[in-house]
Amino acid sequence: MLTHMTSTYRPQPITPAALQQLRVHDDAGRPTTPYPDGEGGAPLRCCLRPSAVGDRIALVSYAPLRRWAAETGAEPGAYDEQGPVFIHAEDCGGPATDSTGYPWARPGALRAFRRYDGRGHITGGRLVELTEDADACFDRALAEAFADPGTAQVHVRAVEYGCYHFRVDRP
Repeated sequence: MLTHMTSTYRPQPITPAALQQLRVHDDAGRPTTPYPDGEGGAPLRCCLRPSAVGDRIALVSYAPLRRWAAETGAEPGAYDEQGPVFIHAEDCGGPATDSTGYPWARPGALRAFRRYDGRGHITGGRLVELTEDADACFDRALAEAFADPGTAQVHVRAVEYGCYHFRVDRP
């Protein structure tokens, strides 16, 4: 959990139930093909940390709104995106409980903050270039998003590859 001066936001990893399914078939219906990571540094969405050299990982297609809608009864319609994410090939235990800061908060990186309402419809977005104080950039963008009472969740994505990084629910 991240606590800063004015607000608290919790990046959500992919849920254990979704990971169990994604480790067999991804959201595009393809079988999952694990491999040993020879370089390290892949942004893992299961534990919100980078992979280490030798970790068994998989690159899978993931549809975050579709899965959220299945749990909540929302109808995202055309906003049902799917895209590539890295996950550990086996259960990793999820994020560390003592982690601080936002995952992948690299100064100079471009992040898209997409806002969704309770139906799963997009209600806005913001492009943010992270500064040296990347955590403060995240805080400002999330505070702006949740200032709209209709915002139920925010998806943070990498602009460079369009990859989904994590979801933040209304605090």
